[in-house]
Amino acid sequence: MDLSNLSFFYGESFDADAIGTIIYRQEAQKFDGSLLHDFDYIVLVVHEGQEAELAVEHTLVGELPCQTLHVSSESLQRWLIAGEKGDLIRCFMEGELVRDVNGKLARLRREYTEFEQPLRDRKMLYEFSRFLSIYVEAKRYLQAGYEVDAYQSVLDSLRHWARIELIERGVLPDRAVWEQVKELNTAIHKLYEELTQSKETIRQRVELVLLACEFSVMSKMAECTGLLLQILKSRSQPWSIEELIHHPDLDIVKNELPLVMRKLVNRSLAKESVVWSDASGYSSPAIRYSAE
Repeated sequence: MDLSNLSFFYGESFDADAIGTIIYRQEAQKFDGSLLHDFDYIVLVVHEGQEAELAVEHTLVGELPCQTLHVSSESLQRWLIAGEKGDLIRCFMEGELVRDVNGKLARLRREYTEFEQPLRDRKMLYEFSRFLSIYVEAKRYLQAGYEVDAYQSVLDSLRHWARIELIERGVLPDRAVWEQVKELNTAIHKLYEELTQSKETIRQRVELVLLACEFSVMSKMAECTGLLLQILKSRSQPWSIEELIHHPDLDIVKNELPLVMRKLVNRSLAKESVVWSDASGYSSPAIRYSAE
């Protein structure tokens, strides 16, 4: 069975909750033994309402061995924003779109390729949230005397900072982010070289980068959290942290959201108010957040 017949087969047969199907042909010379490269063809089926973020099937279509990946549309969008699952994303972006209910997958591809809104704002918030979280982790490691762990955390935080710089320039970050920023000759790449190539001690290098990160946190916070601030302003009633965590546009940063909110309050970019509510537990006052 050739690709055209395979496309016809998957274009005609589908699950009820599937919103689209993509077929990706893996070039034989690119096999490297990884999960996705063990088959000539990868069939990516995108579902709405699927509980599991990824389900895998190995099947024969005619005489052709195929790996079928069932993914939820929510997981796919999260991976696009986070820059995760690179092999799967390549299948999504480069494969043949054989079925697409209401053009949803084509629009998502276009949004990603052209780096349109709201993807850009969501990715900016994600990168900043990760940057802030890992930066705080690095400070704690250094204070505890774990210099090598602090070094690794600082290096990770710089990667997110580099992606922020690319997003600010309208450039979609890819997996080779340091090559991207090197070509642009940005300040963050010079800081990366200082961290990785300097003859100073590990502690001195980490302290230097943490100082630069501290300045970046302060200067970029309003710009990078624009989506979150917009949500805070979207209604007259202040938000509980639980409501924010469960907001569909904030799902990808739910783990970092409490830290980000505290930083926004500390920088007077968000306001907190105290509300008495029996639902808050033990009749204690609940903290709510808003922005003007």
